[in-house]
Order: sequence, then C-alpha cells, then structure tokens
Amino acid sequence: MGSRIRIAIVGYGNVGRGVRHAIAAAADTELAGIISRDAERVKREAGGLPVYAKEDEKSWSAKLGADVAILCGGSAVDLPQQGPYFARFFHTVDSFDTHHDIPDYFRTMDGTARKAGKVSVISTGWDPGLFSLQRVLTDAFLPGSAHYTFWGKGVSQGHSDAARHVKGVKDARQYTIPIEKALERVRSGENPELSTREKHRRLVYIVAEQGADRERIAGEIREMPNYYADYDTEVVFIGEEEMKRDHAAYPHAGFVLASGRTGDGNKALTEYRCEWGSNPEATGCILVAHARAAVRLAREGRKGAFTILDIPPAYLSARDGDELRRSFM
Repeated sequence: MGSRIRIAIVGYGNVGRGVRHAIAAAADTELAGIISRDAERVKREAGGLPVYAKEDEKSWSAKLGADVAILCGGSAVDLPQQGPYFARFFHTVDSFDTHHDIPDYFRTMDGTARKAGKVSVISTGWDPGLFSLQRVLTDAFLPGSAHYTFWGKGVSQGHSDAARHVKGVKDARQYTIPIEKALERVRSGENPELSTREKHRRLVYIVAEQGADRERIAGEIREMPNYYADYDTEVVFIGEEEMKRDHAAYPHAGFVLASGRTGDGNKALTEYRCEWGSNPEATGCILVAHARAAVRLAREGRKGAFTILDIPPAYLSARDGDELRRSFM
C-alpha cells in the first residue's frame, strides 16, 4: 500500500489502548494522535504522542493528518454521537455493538459519510464482526440451517458500559455465561428452538457510589432493554478493591454454530470458536484491520457506510494478493 496508514484514536479507554497496541504491531500503520474528552489524563498516559481535546475541533481537524479515525467509545451513549460527528472529518471505523440498532445506525452513518465523501466501517469487532461473517457464510453454504451464537464466559464491554451509565454506578463488570445444557443440545444435532433466556445468563458486578440506592440500580440493570431485560441477570455489589483485584482483566470467548443437512439428507454441523485473553485488545486488532480496509475502499473512490459483510477479506490483510494466494489458499 506504499506509505504507512496514519490512524487517529478517538477515545482512550480500554478499546483505545487496545487499538494502540494493534497499531504498534502492524508494520503498515502508525498512530497519528489521540482525540479525547479527557485530554489532560491521556497526555499523562500517552508518552509524548499528540493528544487533542475533543472540543478543540479547529486544532485536530487541521493538524492531525490522519488517513482514518478509529472511534473507541461505547455503544450505549458515545458512538451514536461520535459516529456521525467524526464521519464529517475522517474515514472512520467503529465497533457499535447494539445488534438491534445496527440497521438504523448504518443508515445514519451511510448518509453522513456519503455527504462528506468518506468511508465509514461500522459495527466491527468479533460480534458483531467476525461472528456476523460466520453466520452469513453458513447460511449461504447450508441453506435452511439453524444458527446459534453463544457468548462467553467472558466480560462484555458493551454491557459493562451500559451498566456504568446507570445513575449511582461507579464501576461495573458484566460476565456473559452460556448455558451449557443449551450448547450441548445444539452440538448433538437436535436443532432446538431456544429463547434468549435459555441460551445465556448474565452476571454483573457493581461498585456503587456511596449512598446510592442499590435496589434501584439492580432493578434498572435487570430491566434495561437490548442489554439485560431478556436474560436472567444476577447483580452483585462489591467494593472497589475487589473489583481491581478480581476483575481487572477483560477475557471473553464465544461460539457460532450452524446445524443443518446437505443435499442427500446428511447431517452437517459447523462451529467457529474464538477465545480472547483480552476482549479490548482483540477488538483493537480487528478495528485496525478494518481501518486498512477503509483506506483501500476510499482510494478506490468508494464512500458511505460498510460492514464486514461488504468488505473483501483481502482488503483486511497487510499482505498482497500473491502472498495471500500462496500462503493461505
């Protein structure tokens, strides 16, 4: 691709740090700078990298010199605002992960990006993202098959972020836990019809602010649409030290299965599995690969919103076509 791709990070929390690690590991990318609503804190952490306050639009729009911006905010509150705002200035990539709202978010980002002449890759990570691709592939290869997605055991960044936005919550960590009996039924070829509640349960550890109404907090979390309302959810209150000691890591895992039959009535079962020691770092790696794809699409004159389903796999790789065919076919 020639010169290295210059990437801006917007938002410097767990995912932003994961993106920074992924940029450092990719020989064809470099970090242009960081935009943050907490610029002073990030300057202390960033070790001399250019850091801009989000509200200082005049400075970062003129000086950053980024080919693409990776938006690292949370889906519950940040990305619905960040996405359309930054798509006016940069090609963008994000990990918006509220599955129910993706069609509406796509339409918003597509309209904004087209008007600005930009490319916006949305909702990429491992689910939505890698798992979305697996679901589409198995649906194409096994028409009429039953599809099942199981997450965990692990920490969901999006659900944790949503819980942290409840009034009175100082910190939150949400673990998604697959129900083993349901997973076994799918693997056996039973093709069961499973409700959301039958596939997973959710366990939420909360550090509450002093004097906060814990009963109200637990109730709001359990009743939160698109996040908790459809699951059996246990809310456990713990102290800050316990949170730091026992829940500092963000591991996650998951499975996508498709169960069906091939033409002569023979059983077919596919299973794709991932296991991440660090959910934010894994997400960061996937976001950086899609930043590479966004730049390639833009160089072709493309504009508008895209998902992983719209992008040729070769566009994600730093390797050229000859090497991909030689080493990976």
